Amino acid sequence: MQQLRVHGPDDIRLDEVAEPTPGPRDAVVRVAACGICGSDLRYVRLGGLAGPMPEPMPLGHELSGVIDTVGRDVANFSPGDRVVLNPTAAGNMIGNGGREGGFTPLLLVRDVAAGASLFTVPDGLGDDVAALTEPLGVGMNAVNQSEAAAGEKAVVFGAGPIGLAAIATLVDRGIDDVIAVDLSPRRLEIASVLGARHAIDATEGDPWKQIRAQHGEELLMGAPMAGSDVYIEASGAAPVIPQILQHAKARARLSVVALHGDAVPVNFLLVMMKQLTIRGAMEYPDDYHDAIDLLGRRDLSPMISHRFPLSRFGEALAVAQDPRAGGKVMIEMA
Repeated sequence: MQQLRVHGPDDIRLDEVAEPTPGPRDAVVRVAACGICGSDLRYVRLGGLAGPMPEPMPLGHELSGVIDTVGRDVANFSPGDRVVLNPTAAGNMIGNGGREGGFTPLLLVRDVAAGASLFTVPDGLGDDVAALTEPLGVGMNAVNQSEAAAGEKAVVFGAGPIGLAAIATLVDRGIDDVIAVDLSPRRLEIASVLGARHAIDATEGDPWKQIRAQHGEELLMGAPMAGSDVYIEASGAAPVIPQILQHAKARARLSVVALHGDAVPVNFLLVMMKQLTIRGAMEYPDDYHDAIDLLGRRDLSPMISHRFPLSRFGEALAVAQDPRAGGKVMIEMA
């Protein structure tokens, strides 16, 4: 069968590998759909998890599929079950430096008997939408860390897939005054479809002027601050965090979910004076079912802007690397 692997910086190949055989506590999933993640782009650029590795690194961790076979000690799943994956559970690190990756027809998931890696999904949920569970979980966890509450005002910087997931979560929880800020008109359009009340194109002037116009102002020592309660930083743009600290009102909260590879300057005098809360957000909610449940309540299919077969992964990757192209790029195996 074919397996997408990274051999070095910007060197990805569809390799021929042996089909997997599950051990007593393992399962093999027939992959239906797998999304391209921002971390995948980083792995391709670096040539591996943090650079070239001794062996080619399999890619892909945002997936849905159907149980194909299970080991003799697996009692919690059966062939034919439709599932989604928590890729980091049970130490598997699937598509994140582990021995397996989801851009392949058949995926070995080790130690599913432990019950933390695979989760069944409702039959009414399409394969491509089900594959949004993992990125939705990342955006949802960012919202969890912000402690956003119904009736508050929120700003999401970056309307890529994780920012879009955060917007959908905020709106689902009654935070209906959400501003999306991005450079891409297409992504801002998707953000509006998912429930953002305002969409700000950061290429068209100072976005903070528009944020204050929409969310109002609060004075701090005579200076006007934006009236937003919560900020989700999902853009990865270096200037965003210092700008938020400068413009945020007293007691505002910031949740950082974007990958910032370089150090970002933080003015802790502002943090202290304003009594701001800054939290990092990594991976998923404590209960992975929360993301599945949200997919059952709201139509998040607009997040998927492009679909490609595995054989056209190179084209799909080029789209995913373009920050203005759209939302989630999905690879379909069938």
